[in-house]
Amino acid sequence: MNNTSQKIQTYLENRLPEYLDILQQMVAINSFTANAEGVNELGKFTAEVFAQRGFRAEFVPSRQSGFGQHLFLYRQSASDPTGQPPATLALISHLDTVYSPEEEEKHNFFWRIEGRRAYGPGCVDIKGGTVMILMVLDALREAFPDEFARTNWIVAMNASEEALSEDFSQFCLERFPAHTRSCLVFEAGNIQDDTFKLVVARKGRAYFRVDVEGRSAHSGNNHQNGANAIVQLAHTIQQLAALTDYDRQLTLNIGVVHGGTVVNRVPHFAHAEAELRAFSPPVFEETIQKVLAVQKESRIFSQDGFACKVKVHLLERTSPWPENEATQRLFTVWQKTADRFGMKVAAEKRGGLSDGNFFWQHFPTLDGLGPAGNNAHCSERDPESGKDQEYVSIPSFIPKALLNTLAIHELIGQAQQ
Repeated sequence: MNNTSQKIQTYLENRLPEYLDILQQMVAINSFTANAEGVNELGKFTAEVFAQRGFRAEFVPSRQSGFGQHLFLYRQSASDPTGQPPATLALISHLDTVYSPEEEEKHNFFWRIEGRRAYGPGCVDIKGGTVMILMVLDALREAFPDEFARTNWIVAMNASEEALSEDFSQFCLERFPAHTRSCLVFEAGNIQDDTFKLVVARKGRAYFRVDVEGRSAHSGNNHQNGANAIVQLAHTIQQLAALTDYDRQLTLNIGVVHGGTVVNRVPHFAHAEAELRAFSPPVFEETIQKVLAVQKESRIFSQDGFACKVKVHLLERTSPWPENEATQRLFTVWQKTADRFGMKVAAEKRGGLSDGNFFWQHFPTLDGLGPAGNNAHCSERDPESGKDQEYVSIPSFIPKALLNTLAIHELIGQAQQ
């Protein structure tokens, strides 16, 4: 560790209580996606914290009813005496969590520190990531004030990331300059055997609803006149489930099934909901077509020839973020920085989505830059059954912030060469 890295580490260590206090205040604000008032309250608090660092706030109403406002924070570059155009970096987080106020109350899920862990709603997904952005920006300004001042900074915070809102990415594309150097996503970053895991790819997701129309009949007197929609759906979901192929990193999950009304009636309707996930864009597109094709086949008929009708609706789709050269170049910056300062990093591919799925085709994108933790999206605690609540690892903040600070310093240097 050289003098600069030691200076950054000492600076962050001295201010860690302040950052944890900010995180505690964020966690105390319920920002469930459907709680627009809470999301907006968190956005206002976050804007105030960043305003102390010279960032101007823009609140952008969601295009979807019932969601809070997206938050964009800007810090414009100072003029460069060399005449070089400023580098623009976009740092990405989100305001919302998956926990309703009722769920937090039911499971007594609030901020608490136990040993090396801080528990609370969104502490690692992703309020800890927002605090990580704050730490990195503070450290850059402290250690490299001239470079910090000559860089255009945009901190973009999605109000409805957990609901897979697409309007946020559209707002970002309207606001990020075409020459934006990178989109850095501060979702949680795993640490394993002292190795920082950085996300370089994520699966895409397609969400389907399958509707089956049958024909009802009295189950005792006229069973033969009915066409059982549930039985047809059972055949259809078997076809869909069979599309899962672990060798191709492809999964098709049947998550919801409903049908029928009473047991003495042949059911005339049934439906299921399913999601597809895959890393490979060709595999993703090919499988979407296979899912849609199951509606061409009916297996259940009444005795007089009435056939059940199957309809498949593609409700949502988010394309995969595959491994790509631009992301690899960013990863290499972090990797070489880690090597230089005695750290280790490794590339990771994740099955879950993030805002990175929307950005990678437009700007070089790297993810997993937030602190480490576990049990994201879990509010229950039951030691006997192995359930534990979401937590963030307190000791992960400083080393990850140090790595991010040094790597972003290198990235800015490359842009200004």
